[in-house]
Amino acid sequence: MPVNQGLAQVSSDFMIAALLIYSLAVLAFAGDFAFGRPRRATVFAPPVSVVVTEQLAAVGAPGATVNGSAGVAAGDGAAGPGGAGAAAGAPGAPGAPDGRRVADGRGGTPPLVPGGGAIGAAGPAGAAALPARKAPTFRAIWEAGPWVRIAVAISGVGILAHLIAVVSRGLAVHRAPWGNMYEFVTALTCVAAIFFVYIMIRYRAWALGVFVMGSVVLALGLAETVIYTAAGPLVPALQSYWLSIHVTAMTLATGIFFVAAVLGVTYLVADWYRARVTAGKAEPGNGLLDRIPAAAQLDKLTYRTVIFGFPVWTFGVIAGAIWADQAWGRYWGWDPVETWAFITWVLYAAYLHARATAGWRRLANYVQLLGFASLAFNILVVQVFITGMHSYAGVG
Repeated sequence: MPVNQGLAQVSSDFMIAALLIYSLAVLAFAGDFAFGRPRRATVFAPPVSVVVTEQLAAVGAPGATVNGSAGVAAGDGAAGPGGAGAAAGAPGAPGAPDGRRVADGRGGTPPLVPGGGAIGAAGPAGAAALPARKAPTFRAIWEAGPWVRIAVAISGVGILAHLIAVVSRGLAVHRAPWGNMYEFVTALTCVAAIFFVYIMIRYRAWALGVFVMGSVVLALGLAETVIYTAAGPLVPALQSYWLSIHVTAMTLATGIFFVAAVLGVTYLVADWYRARVTAGKAEPGNGLLDRIPAAAQLDKLTYRTVIFGFPVWTFGVIAGAIWADQAWGRYWGWDPVETWAFITWVLYAAYLHARATAGWRRLANYVQLLGFASLAFNILVVQVFITGMHSYAGVG
C-alpha cells in the first residue's frame, strides 16, 4: 500500500512538537532543581526487610532493630561509633556518610518507606519513629511544589504528542512504526519518557527529571536532525509479522535500558561525591548533589529498572533467532548485529550478577553502562556503517 503522506506529515509535526514540549519540561525540572522547595516529596526507599537484611549481613550488628532501640546502619555504610539511636538519615549521624536522605538531601528526617514507617529512630535510643503516611500520587505531585507540577504536566503533554507522532507514523506506512533507525529511536525515546515518568511519580524522584528528560531531548533531537528518514515502505526482508514481535521487544527494552543508563551515571556521580566526603577530600553539603536521591537509593532504582528490562531484551533476542530461522534458514549466524546483541545481553547479565555480589555495586554500575554503550554502538555504528544482514537502518 502507498504511504499516506498526509499522516506522515502529521507524524513529523507532532514529533517536532513533542521535542519542543520535552525541552520545556526539562526547563521546568531544571527550575525545580535550582529553586524548588528544600523539603519535597519522599523518594524511593527500599522495604525495611531489605534494608535490615543487607545491613546486618554487611556489618554483623547483633540486636539492630527497626523503628526502635538500636539504630540501623545507613545506606552502604555501617553503623558508626554513635551506637544506639544513630538513625538512618539523621543529621550528622556517625557512620552514615551516605545519609539515606529524603529528596532534598538534607537528612532532616528518616527516609520514608513506601508501605509506611521509617528506618531507624529519630531521637534517643529506644524512641520509635512516627509512622509515615504515604501521600496519594496527585497530592504528592501538588506538595512537591509548583516547578514539579508544571514539569509533570508538560511531560504528560509531551508524551501525548510523542504517542500521536509514533502512532500516526505507523498508520501512514501501514505497519509497525519501527522499520528503520529513525523510527526505532523515536519509538524507544517514547518508551523511555513514559517509563521514566512512571518511576519518577512512583518513587517521588522529581530531581532526576532534568537528567533523564534532558537525555530524551538529546536523543530525539539527534533523530530529527541526523538520522531522519522519510516515511516509506519496508525492505522485503522486513516484511514479516515478526517485525511486530522482535523489534517491539527490542524497542521496549532499549527504552528501559536508556533510563537505567542515565540513573547509573547519576549514581556513580553521587557515590563518587559520597566517597570524597567520607575520605575528607570534599566538604559535605554540595548544593547540586544534595538535590538528588542518595547513592544507595539511585543504585536500587537502577537495579530495579534493569531487572524490568532484561527479560524483555532476552525475549527480543530469542524472537530474533526464530525470525532468522524463518527468513534465512538458521537461528544464529554471527551476523554483526546478532553478535553485538548477544554481547549486550552478556554485559547486562554480568551486571545483574555483579550487583548481587557483596562489595561489587560500584563496579556493577560500570558494567551496566558498558552494556548500554554496547547497545548504542550496535544501533548507531554497527547497523549504519557495517554491512550485514541487518543493514536496514535507512540512514544515508
